[in-house]
Order: sequence, then structure tokens, then C-alpha cells
Amino acid sequence: RNRLEGKVLETVGVFEAPKQHGKYETGQLFLHSVFGYRGIVLFPWQARLYDRDVASPVTEKSENTTGHGSKEVKGKTHTYYQVLIDARDCPHISQRSQTEAVTFLANHDDSRALYAIPGLDYVSHEDILPYSSTDQVPIQHELFERFLMYDQTKVPPFVARDTLCAWQEKNHPWLELSDVHRETTENIRVTVIPFYMGMREAQNSHVYWWRYCIRLENLDSEVVQLRERHWRIFSLSGTLETVRGRGVVGREPVLSKEQPAFQYSSHVSLQASSGHMWGTFRFERPDGSHFDVRIPPFSLESNKDEKTPPSGLHW
Repeated sequence: RNRLEGKVLETVGVFEAPKQHGKYETGQLFLHSVFGYRGIVLFPWQARLYDRDVASPVTEKSENTTGHGSKEVKGKTHTYYQVLIDARDCPHISQRSQTEAVTFLANHDDSRALYAIPGLDYVSHEDILPYSSTDQVPIQHELFERFLMYDQTKVPPFVARDTLCAWQEKNHPWLELSDVHRETTENIRVTVIPFYMGMREAQNSHVYWWRYCIRLENLDSEVVQLRERHWRIFSLSGTLETVRGRGVVGREPVLSKEQPAFQYSSHVSLQASSGHMWGTFRFERPDGSHFDVRIPPFSLESNKDEKTPPSGLHW
């Protein structure tokens, strides 16, 4: 912190050794290794990670016929966590397009109404730098004391309230993280996580909604800037849409050694229960030259067994 503003460094906790095996428990405090914010683990998700940077031992074959020439990639199980972000750190996370939030559809007839829970994030196991604290309320978030309570007999000393378990069970359909897709082009790694949000009826037809979270990481020391995006969106109904535009979410982020990553979320809707998305990001080097970075193709799948609409924060 800037001493000129009369602020000094203060201890927030003591680092613990990162877990090489096993999962972090509900209530684990951590620093995000890339974005630097303080957070706390709510519960884990077991996702299938499709990493196109890892050669598959099986014979590669065509994945589908959507025209992007992708190869089949064998997924492996990987742990992610649903976490709360400390509200005090949100203004300082400049590598995000906004404070990360989980969006969901309204649970009424307005097919386009979106709601958001700010400061709710998904974090990969390797991004967690665990620490401990003697503070009984170490994270400032409006849901912290609704979801967790202090119990000095436990390790970590923050345990789930019944409200957290009920919220997780009730809102599982639109919270669920099931697939993660990753690919690196010229030292720029793109990670995509799609989420199915639900189906709504609009003008006598069904509209299916997804959100997708994208993280861009510069694995090199050369500074590059994102200039354009180029998406192809294929729907099971047979339509193929092309989307081109400047930057992403109104930003043209610079990826440097000091701030190597940028993350944002967006949404897509189809008039079919499934589809695919893929594309490229165009980056610019300091000398003015450009190069395209592949966005790994990913499926948009609906939850066939969805029985009730998402219910937000209603218990």
C-alpha cells in the first residue's frame, strides 16, 4: 500500500504449503496466484479438462462436422472451486474486465432478464495459494456470514452453514462447472469454461442460454495487445453465425510480464438445445505485426434433466 496515503503493510495471514494432492476444504482461505485477490473456498467442482496442448495417446480423429477441423481431445478430471472474492480487493483486480460475477436467468417469464451475484468466482486448484488467519471474519463479502461460520475446533476454522448446502443444491443447474477447454498459440494460452444457464420461452420458441468465461494468458515476456475477436457459432438447428469485432467486452487488454492475464465473461443464446463455438483472437506485437490465437472449440450443451428454473438467492 502507498505510504504517501498514510497506509502501511499489515499482516492478513500466514501462508500454508499448497496441496499437491487432494482437495482444499470448504472454508480454506487463499490468495489467487494470478489475480492476487483474497478469497475463500465454498465447495469444489470436478471438471473435465480438455487440454489441446497435451498430445493424446489415442489416435486422433475428427471430433465433429462443424467445419473447424478440430481433433478429438481426451479430457482428464481436474478440480476447480466455487469461491468468494474479498470485496476490498475487487477495485484492484485490473486484469479482469469487471469484478467476476456469476450470472443467472430470471426465474419468471422475462426471457432476457439476467441477474448477477458479484464476487463469486471459479478457481483452478493450481491457482490457489492457501493461507490461514486468526480473524473470525477474514473475507468481506455479503454472503460470507450467510454461508460460513467460525468454528475454532475445525481446520480450516470456517464451516458451511446449512444455507450454503441448500443454496448449492437448489442452484446446481446454473452453477455447475463441467468442462474446461484450453489451447496455446504462440505462447498465448486461452482457457474457456462454458456454463449452461437455462431455457426460456420467447415468441413461441425455446431459447437456450449459456455464459462462458475466457482467460487469456501471455506465457512469454513480449508485450502483446488483443485487437480483434472472430467467433463462429454453430447451432444444432443448422445455423452458423460469424461474429467479428474490436477487442472483447469493450476492452483491448495488454498482456505483459507484469500483468500477463486477462479474464472476462460473456453470454450466448441459441434456438437449439446444443451447439459449438470456436474462433480466434487477433493480437498485435510492439512492432505492429499481428498474429491469430486459436480459441479452443467447445460444446454448448443443455441440461436435459432440468426441472426447475434457477432460483438465485431465494432459499
